[in-house]
Amino acid sequence: MSGASKGGGDDKTAWIAVAAGTIGAFMATLDTSIVNTALPKIQGEIGASQTEGTWISTAYLVAEIVMIPLAGWFEKMLSLRVLLLFSVVVFTASSVFCGISSNLVEMIIGRVGQGFSGGAFIPTALSIVATRLPPEKQPIGTALFGITAVMGPVAGPILGGYLAEYFTWHYCFFINVPVGIGLFTLLIIGVKAEKMQLDRLREADVLGIIGLALGLGALTVVLEEGQRDNWFESDIIRNLAILSVIGFICLFAGQYVAKKPVIALKILKTPAFAGVFVMSLVVGGALYGTLYLVPQYLSDVSSYNSYQAGLFTAISGGPTMALMVIFPWALRTIGLRYLVAIGLLVYGLSCLSNSFLSADAAGPELVMGQLLRGIGMFFSLIMLNQAAATAVAKKYAPDASGLFNAARNLGGSFGLAAIATLQERRGNFHHERIVSSLNMDQVRAKLPNVGLAQLNQIVDQQSTVMTYNDMFFLFAIVLFATIPLVFFLNSEPLKGGPQSGG
Repeated sequence: MSGASKGGGDDKTAWIAVAAGTIGAFMATLDTSIVNTALPKIQGEIGASQTEGTWISTAYLVAEIVMIPLAGWFEKMLSLRVLLLFSVVVFTASSVFCGISSNLVEMIIGRVGQGFSGGAFIPTALSIVATRLPPEKQPIGTALFGITAVMGPVAGPILGGYLAEYFTWHYCFFINVPVGIGLFTLLIIGVKAEKMQLDRLREADVLGIIGLALGLGALTVVLEEGQRDNWFESDIIRNLAILSVIGFICLFAGQYVAKKPVIALKILKTPAFAGVFVMSLVVGGALYGTLYLVPQYLSDVSSYNSYQAGLFTAISGGPTMALMVIFPWALRTIGLRYLVAIGLLVYGLSCLSNSFLSADAAGPELVMGQLLRGIGMFFSLIMLNQAAATAVAKKYAPDASGLFNAARNLGGSFGLAAIATLQERRGNFHHERIVSSLNMDQVRAKLPNVGLAQLNQIVDQQSTVMTYNDMFFLFAIVLFATIPLVFFLNSEPLKGGPQSGG
């Protein structure tokens, strides 16, 4: 990234460019989860089983996480304008292809196209803020980007559930068409043309590019599909794990072989950025993990439908949006170290408050946890965006943005993989423990009208609730354990507001 003087100052076209970056990032994060609640209907129409249908989500996640750290290299080679215009065209065309798909293969091809092109929007959104706005206006741009990171995954299931329930699942994809056309127009107006540097292609870090694609792509598939395939009991999972290791070896080798590595991993040697990277993994796991757990709990235990559960999940977005108004003041008044610490603490408390649920608990009992979660997301996720930018020199800011955003998505995959594993194993553990502790004579005396089938339902429900409590508790412990990493961050307020690197 460069200073705000490059590409223009605080004029109308600068704000148009920021709006374009924000909309693009929101589209990308929204489409991460928009199909989740519509999956049953999609699977039925394209003839995919429940297991096969998971690839509709996984294909997008894999392609997106591969593109995010590569976006900086593509931006340098193609220029920001060309990269984003090309990405909008591919994203919109892929969305249409998904909407007209008649089988699983076509759907997966479309989702890969969506994920790869959408992955370019996320890290470049902050590039636009840093290069087009003067320092005093950057807090607003940074806050707008922060909203997309939080609200995209929250709004996705709600919008997807509503469209699938009251219209048709095809609109989950077709909705991107008018947005894509509008975004293309904004980019033409707001992002200035720059000379492409295609000579970089001759100097490309081939090992690094292949390593990123194999390492992150294979690892994401392992995390997303591992539990369904019994982890390393599956030949496919074992082979993918080996492929991932080979990919990361290639990536690290490229750091020493290539003249210009595709991404500067040496910034991970900087204690401040290494801390941010780990915290991004953890917060990403908590973000995507709790966005899955809360609606799933309401569906499994409280019999909420997908749309109702999605609406309740959106409560957490309220405090985050409300707190955005204090973002510039907080940066100028309080050090990032303390802001992120507050976020991790409150986020952990939100998970802890949900770890004492009973079978009678429904939406009202989870409200406090949702409100705390929204506050925690603001202070952790939004402030970590700024911590990532200020932890490295300006010339490494695109690399920092790519690694930071990739860490958040990868953390989400780790979190969902942990949930999938715990749901089965802790569920079986609690079920067996309850059954072994039952005294049937006492049960018959206290519940004379309850049959064996009903009793089994009660045991299932209790073991399910205990399992959800365990998972919320685990996220709380991990978040609390991450707090000491904030000591690597700057304790002084940022007098000039948000920065693009330091």
